Amino acid sequence: MAKKKTKVKKPMLPVLKDMPLDGFPYQVSEVKERYEEKPMLEATTLWDFPKQSYGKRPKGNNKYPGVTPAFIVWNLVQRYTQPGDLVVDPMAGSGTTIDVCKEEGRQVIGYDIAPTHPEVIQNDARNIPLEDNSVDMVFIDSPYSDNVKYSDHPDCIGKISCEDDRFFEELEKVAKEAHRILKPGKVLGWLIGDQWVKRKFTPVGFKLYQLLSIYFDTVDVVCVVRRGQTSNTGLWYNRARRFNFYLRGFKYLLVMRKPDSSKPEKGEKTRSVKWTNYERGKTKERKLKESKVKNTANATRVAEG
Repeated sequence: MAKKKTKVKKPMLPVLKDMPLDGFPYQVSEVKERYEEKPMLEATTLWDFPKQSYGKRPKGNNKYPGVTPAFIVWNLVQRYTQPGDLVVDPMAGSGTTIDVCKEEGRQVIGYDIAPTHPEVIQNDARNIPLEDNSVDMVFIDSPYSDNVKYSDHPDCIGKISCEDDRFFEELEKVAKEAHRILKPGKVLGWLIGDQWVKRKFTPVGFKLYQLLSIYFDTVDVVCVVRRGQTSNTGLWYNRARRFNFYLRGFKYLLVMRKPDSSKPEKGEKTRSVKWTNYERGKTKERKLKESKVKNTANATRVAEG
């Protein structure tokens, strides 16, 4: 009899997995689920988001030039504010900060020199109509040169080139206002990018950081991967390789804190009193005094006797 051929079962190929920046392995289907409702709190200083918004309700308008990724605002709000805190965005654009904060139970005020969102108030970021020390967090996603047309308003900072000193002079006015309205110890998050135009690089992020460090203490610097930009195509990648230049791959998120004068300065050590040790010290000192008195009395008796 002919032996029956036994079919060898082919081993099933493992499901391909990847390791994202937050350290959790995932399948492709899980990526979509991850951003259906709420994002995950980022654990590193390199943030990369697959799209502009999350959840079923849009945050801001992804057609707005230079729209802010909602994930950035969400992460800052989760880390540096509590429900009921007041968040202010002086350059609110299409209202991403407003939409995120309202969903997360934060009070929020958004200003813009040329509002496009119904809840954004028309106002210049260089003169914010709020009291000193009244805000729990400020977020700013400012122009980083005149490369994008944000509005037709003649006073828009985005009409000034970052190669012009006036650009940073105007941003400093915004920084001073953010510092003024923030409560001591509270955080400013400022999103900014560099510029490379006509074979000239301008380190806008570094220059802004130098400016902010005059008024604020540094919490950290996060790099946010840039997506959805017009240069993110095969044509531009080939040009960058052929003509020996780099495309802008990330933006800086500068996380700064307003100094709190009520707390000790950096390097200043404070000593906390351990009352148990203090009481032990008092007891030891008292016993030593009592012993000296007793010895003196004994010596007097011997002398008299």
